[in-house]
Amino acid sequence: MSSLISDDYVIRAIRGDEWEAVKRLRLDALRDPVAHLAFLETYEKAVTESDSFWQERAERSGEGADGARQFIAQMPDGTWVGSVTVLVEEAGSTDWAGFEVDRKQGHVVGVFVRPEHRGIGLTEALFEAGLEWAWGFGAERVRLIVHQDNGRAQGFYRKVGFTPSGVTVPLAQASGESELEFVFERP
Repeated sequence: MSSLISDDYVIRAIRGDEWEAVKRLRLDALRDPVAHLAFLETYEKAVTESDSFWQERAERSGEGADGARQFIAQMPDGTWVGSVTVLVEEAGSTDWAGFEVDRKQGHVVGVFVRPEHRGIGLTEALFEAGLEWAWGFGAERVRLIVHQDNGRAQGFYRKVGFTPSGVTVPLAQASGESELEFVFERP
């Protein structure tokens, strides 16, 4: 799948052999000023991961066969400037937070666009590619989890059609922080 959003960017699924670019973009995302609100993973942890970790991650989300697909926004010079990953969760399984999954659904994770490329439609195009893939994989809805204090992200998710489901996911018990589930029902 490849969809051109302008002469300057292409939205496409990654290939399994692009692990070094996957690693670079993820580490850059984890250094973003709001990374502590946007990602459960930290830069300090991710930077210590082995090459085989990144190779396996890229291979899993490059093929899409295991229910995971990563999409990137790429400039003509090959520079990756944004990414979104969609995981498929099967009905009857348990998600990462211990909640039972009641229907086949997509789960959007790893949303990032470099600051200098924000506000021009790239995130929308990445979401469009991810949702299209999830529907094609048989998802009945797509969801994401967003930190309670990440107002910018919540505003964007509402803009593209996601709505709060009412489900709250507590983070570390001592922190008192939580994340909110937003959903997009299949049209």
